[in-house]
Amino acid sequence: MWTPETLRAFEEDIKATYLTGVIRGAIHLSGGNEDKLIQVFTLVKPQDWVFSTYRSHYHALLKGVPPERVKAEILRGRSMHLNFPDFHFYTSAIVGGICPIALGVALGLKRRGEDARVWAFLGDMASQMGIFHECEKYARLQGLPLTWVVQDDGLSTNTPTWETWGYRDNQRPLFGPNVIYIPFQRAHPHIGAGVWVDFDKTGKPSERTDVMG
Repeated sequence: MWTPETLRAFEEDIKATYLTGVIRGAIHLSGGNEDKLIQVFTLVKPQDWVFSTYRSHYHALLKGVPPERVKAEILRGRSMHLNFPDFHFYTSAIVGGICPIALGVALGLKRRGEDARVWAFLGDMASQMGIFHECEKYARLQGLPLTWVVQDDGLSTNTPTWETWGYRDNQRPLFGPNVIYIPFQRAHPHIGAGVWVDFDKTGKPSERTDVMG
């Protein structure tokens, strides 16, 4: 059973490993939304499908993927595209890229009459994209077994999302009944662990400087 503490401990382990230079690929750490994600995943059944983004460590763990398998993929440089077909867990590093895929799977489940649901996770800026609104509308009006989970840390990379769109401080966009909205404060930089990790010609990490946003 995952708790906020054990989820954070997993990410801290990944962060420490990343700083050694072993992970030869980008990582996107989660943090600040543990309690709300755990609540969401109490609704997710083993036969359900989960589609996530490039920031998917928590989602994979909460879906039931063994932590050693998740870490092994991260160590191979695949943090941005974790995929575990045997757990019905898929990601896309393309912003908004999971939307039409999740929609298609949900349509297939309905047509086959399967007792399963699709859960699609995306960020706040992706929730303002046209592809999301088209897919959300189609799924809602067609009664598809698809729940969207919008995780709002207020930033798109490092750009304030709602400032970009001109929302006032006391405003947030309205979502339909098939959308779970999770506002939270980011606990890690958008990418990496807060410092650059450079490599010398031998492949070993060299001095780490320069704070990353």
